[in-house]
Amino acid sequence: MSLLLASIGFGLVTAAVLAIAAVGFTLQFAVTDVLNLAFGAVMILSAYAAYALNQAGLTIWVGLLAAAITGAVVSLGLNRLVYTPFKRRGTSPIALVIVALGMTLILEFGLQALVGADSVSYRLSQGPGINLGGLRLSATQLVILALAVAIMGVVHALLSYSRLGKAMRATAANPSLARNSGIRTDQIVTLTWTISGALCGIAGAVFAIDAGSFGATSTDLFLVLILAAVFLGGPGKAYGAMLGAAVIGLSTEVGAAYITPAYKDVIAFVLLLGMLALRPAGLLGNRT
Repeated sequence: MSLLLASIGFGLVTAAVLAIAAVGFTLQFAVTDVLNLAFGAVMILSAYAAYALNQAGLTIWVGLLAAAITGAVVSLGLNRLVYTPFKRRGTSPIALVIVALGMTLILEFGLQALVGADSVSYRLSQGPGINLGGLRLSATQLVILALAVAIMGVVHALLSYSRLGKAMRATAANPSLARNSGIRTDQIVTLTWTISGALCGIAGAVFAIDAGSFGATSTDLFLVLILAAVFLGGPGKAYGAMLGAAVIGLSTEVGAAYITPAYKDVIAFVLLLGMLALRPAGLLGNRT
């Protein structure tokens, strides 16, 4: 029982990190229809921005704000300078995926050339935690869980009650109709990239906190989990991304405890493939 509870604790934290990243990824994908596979590279850039401030003597929780700003700025730059020019030339979606993969290599190995190949860690005390049987969570892990819950609440309020959220949903559903209805879709796309980029930056810093140590290519495999959570819940569905993150986070950590940690990513893809076979639109996707 203690092993199960311990793995559930790790799974909850993994799910929290995944949820922040997956919601940011799926919001951007829903509105812009760009499969931004450079998302993981932006995450690690943001993590290093937080690391720079942390090494300067500031707490990592201040660095979290720098990570959010870095993610937003880099994401906007990718949209304005890379994806939008290619889309204007009529580039096909699959070609844009190749462009995104190219940007991943450029960002990650450009960063590695600057910071080196060695792993680094934040200056951070885990602090006291709680211990409920075999379920033990440190103070830092509790903060990560609370942060994820708060972000999910803000995203829910944004999509359900704000004019911006309604405009984002309209743009995602039918860009042409939204534009003809008076919605400034270009501004909505820009704001979406900003919001998703900020979530990407926060996810990068939180991922690095949870991992303990990280390097320029540390998010490569984590991107696999993000994609699994997004497509398991339903592409473009924010609530689906939250649900997918919970399923992937818990299942991979419990599976790692009872099988082997080497199969964590395999478990995520087995779940994804099973879902695609039974319900291709995902858990919360619309049937077609």
